[in-house]
Amino acid sequence: MKKIIGNPRGISRRTALATIAAVGSAGLQAAPSSPAKVDLSGKPLKIIVPFTAGGSSDIIARAISTPLAEALGTSVIVENKLGANGNIGADFVAKSAADGHTLLLCDVRALAISPAFYKLPFDPARDLQGVAMLAYSPHLLVVHPSVPANNLKELVELSQRKPLSFAVTALGSAPHLAGVQIAELTHAKWAFIPYKGGSQAINDTIAGQTDVLMNGMLATLPFVQARRLKILAVSKLTRVALLPDVPTIAETLPGFESGTWQGVLAPAGMPPAVLARISAELLRVIRLPAVREQLVAQGAEVSTMPPPEINRFVAVEIKHWAAVVAKAGLKLE
Repeated sequence: MKKIIGNPRGISRRTALATIAAVGSAGLQAAPSSPAKVDLSGKPLKIIVPFTAGGSSDIIARAISTPLAEALGTSVIVENKLGANGNIGADFVAKSAADGHTLLLCDVRALAISPAFYKLPFDPARDLQGVAMLAYSPHLLVVHPSVPANNLKELVELSQRKPLSFAVTALGSAPHLAGVQIAELTHAKWAFIPYKGGSQAINDTIAGQTDVLMNGMLATLPFVQARRLKILAVSKLTRVALLPDVPTIAETLPGFESGTWQGVLAPAGMPPAVLARISAELLRVIRLPAVREQLVAQGAEVSTMPPPEINRFVAVEIKHWAAVVAKAGLKLE
């Protein structure tokens, strides 16, 4: 596998937001300001999570499901539909009826990376539309407690003496690319071991079957707090309030940033009134004190965008990662 070269951050959170802001206020004006009282009570609303249970997307989906059901007057079902780095679930939603009863909740950045690696049966930018961005969380760089390293520098030096196994939540995922970029920049030596989701990668690292893991903070922090994983660094540009003594990767590799953007998308062509109602309720629910406190306690930031901004975010990310992967000649084996 060839490694990625160039900008260690890819497109950072701040860069993406700056790009969106530069488009002007037209998108915000286009966003629905007051949701129509659309009746969605006819049948259950299904939230498809294209990753394993216990991962960041799954945690958020289950946190919002009950208050969202109460707001919409219908039952909300969370269904994990796995495979192909989230693309099986995304394809299912892209081909579902655009009636507001089937939604996708996923790492939006991971979705945007996929076209650079896979020949997809759907087009994320054409066949899906943004509904609401909900949260951001950085990646945590963690190791099995037996690994004799206490920071990124020591981990790199250890890997150069004896190559380490690096658990990958999915080939071509954002944590995978972050790990590849760290290796490129530091000359770390590790073998990437692919999994079908973050929870499986976490479990094997806890069991000592793999040495190193990068994964979303939301899903990984509880195992750090329980001392089942040892944390070495966080991928945010600034230190995290919950982990004030843990250095950022950027303190060793200036400018390095990675993480997950959790958002909700729907099949393209959803009626504007339905889109407005669901988007407004999602943005309201994610800001509820109980929901916000649950996510913040696990290291996620409530960070929202309305539909037009999400659509631009996806377009920017797809273009960026296609260029990076093409330039580096990175292929999945």
